[in-house]
Amino acid sequence: MRKFMRNDAREAAFKAIFADLFGGDGEKNFRAALYKQAGLNEEECAFAERIFQNFRTHKEELSAQLSSAVTRYADYRIYPADRAVLLLALTEISYLDDVPPVVSVSEATALARKYSTERSADFVNGVLGGVINK
Repeated sequence: MRKFMRNDAREAAFKAIFADLFGGDGEKNFRAALYKQAGLNEEECAFAERIFQNFRTHKEELSAQLSSAVTRYADYRIYPADRAVLLLALTEISYLDDVPPVVSVSEATALARKYSTERSADFVNGVLGGVINK
């Protein structure tokens, strides 16, 4: 039996958030297909869905929080994958009490390293470090 892997669920939630932000289909059937493709079990699907639903519910507030955290950059200068990773981590930090903020930062940095540019992991780590150390 496969153990509960939040990082796989988090990666699926990142893809759903990315799709929602950038013109894709963030609807339930799309997310279900993402979760199936990632091989998530029921508990992992529930975790990914909890992240996504909190993101969707608080999208405007999270976007404003991101804008205030990256004062040196205009919103349009943030790479799309970095934006999705940052919003995922901000969702966890702000709305998921069972995830320590340092875990959210570490996991977001790993996702940025995997899905974005060479410098993105440092950027994501710096932005989120500033948020949790406020």
